[in-house]
Amino acid sequence: MTYYLIGIDGGGTSCRAAVASVDGHILGRGKAGAANILTDPETALANISEASRAAFEEAGLDPEGIASAKAIVGVAGHNVGDAVHYVKRRLPFAVADIESDGLIAFQGALGNQDGAVAILGTGTIYILRQGETVSYVGGWGFTIGDHGSGARIGHALLQESLLAFDNIREGSPVTASVMAEFNDDPRDVVDFARLAKPGEFGRYAPRVFEGASNGDPVAVRILKAAAATVDEALDVVVARGAERLCLLGGLAPLYRPWLADRHQALVVEAEADALTGAVALAAQRFGAQARTGA
Repeated sequence: MTYYLIGIDGGGTSCRAAVASVDGHILGRGKAGAANILTDPETALANISEASRAAFEEAGLDPEGIASAKAIVGVAGHNVGDAVHYVKRRLPFAVADIESDGLIAFQGALGNQDGAVAILGTGTIYILRQGETVSYVGGWGFTIGDHGSGARIGHALLQESLLAFDNIREGSPVTASVMAEFNDDPRDVVDFARLAKPGEFGRYAPRVFEGASNGDPVAVRILKAAAATVDEALDVVVARGAERLCLLGGLAPLYRPWLADRHQALVVEAEADALTGAVALAAQRFGAQARTGA
């Protein structure tokens, strides 16, 4: 019987899958909807299956092979035991390990090299690898962590917009644009913020970066404060021995010019994406087993 490997990059917006031969050569890719195992495990399971089926179909393979495949599933919430156990028991694969979405991103970015990655998106997390040892810094979520994240930046912009409305601090074109969006009514801002999820706050982050690039004083102040928290975390991974840094996530290219000079010389470009990293981990972990039919 022929076995295949599957890599899954499951995110809060979409789920990507790749099917590969036992040596890690990608044969086909597929995509489906969100795969958040914490907030909606049933939908995550459905979309993991759908993306895997699409990958098999693109490769010209019988999707029935999914049942005998061995997979690495990279998702947020890999360290929340109840969610992981629930999902793992219901995955459609013969064997599967659930790993951090950050770990598969690291593997894609740096391959088997030592170093660190900073994942800068709606949330933030930093991952350091030295030999066989992988350690994490941050990644504690919006409520109590994720400093420097898109969610935090967007939240700060809304705060500053209300401070400007109350004449407590100077406003700017960026804060004025936020208030205009909410009909210049602070109650509308409060109603939005009361129920907003991190991703909804994060949608305001690009406005801060754009405003800062144009010299908007409030945007510059927010972004300098956010960049300082990223530099603090990078200081930790460098102190632990990281000699190369890779910036990943949607905000990574926007953040680059705002980071401290001491980190700029250590930044390297990513070799590949997180989905490629998931497949590579699957090949390392299951390739020999699949070749022997174990």
